[in-house]
Amino acid sequence: MFVLNKTNSIGNHYLAELRDVDAQKDSMRFRRNMERLGEIFAYEISRKLNFEEFEIQTPLGLANINMLAQMPVLATILRAGLPLHQGMLNVFDQSNSAFISAYRKNKKSGNFIIQVEYVATPDLEGKTVIISDPMLATGQSMVLCCKELLANHKIKALHIVSVIASQVGIEHVKANLPKANLWIGAIDEELTTKAYIVPSLGDAGDLAFGEKI
Repeated sequence: MFVLNKTNSIGNHYLAELRDVDAQKDSMRFRRNMERLGEIFAYEISRKLNFEEFEIQTPLGLANINMLAQMPVLATILRAGLPLHQGMLNVFDQSNSAFISAYRKNKKSGNFIIQVEYVATPDLEGKTVIISDPMLATGQSMVLCCKELLANHKIKALHIVSVIASQVGIEHVKANLPKANLWIGAIDEELTTKAYIVPSLGDAGDLAFGEKI
């Protein structure tokens, strides 16, 4: 598991602005910071992927360069994951994309279940899949979405990207997806009884795209 804020990098500045209540008033800046973190995560993940030597024709001769043997497929959970997804797409600019709709459906008891409604993917057979969602609270949404993909495709490797995660969410993902690689911006210890991470950053979807009704 890679945790971004355990190392000193410019990524911590973007993460700080995402959390800052004053900076959050600028939704364009919020989306851009989320996108920047997506770019950083993509770069870090790229270092763990398979490379092959390719021969490139230049205007003056031939150059041998190590390049990705296969582009990963980028998946995200709508709608909050879109800016993070775009950041990774900026880096893996030849990758195909997959989109999943999942949300919390409240029950009369006051609890909730995760409802997966929509899945649109390219061919995932034998592919490395990177799935992103800004928040990993209980981890239930991420696990259900990943299991949906794994049940229908023979995926080569699975990488999970989240900007803020709770320790509870991480443990849930590890228990249910033991082969997945986790890439986390920061880990917050507290998870409330309503499954909100504290101190977190608020509702990433609302901050990026406006409050939903």
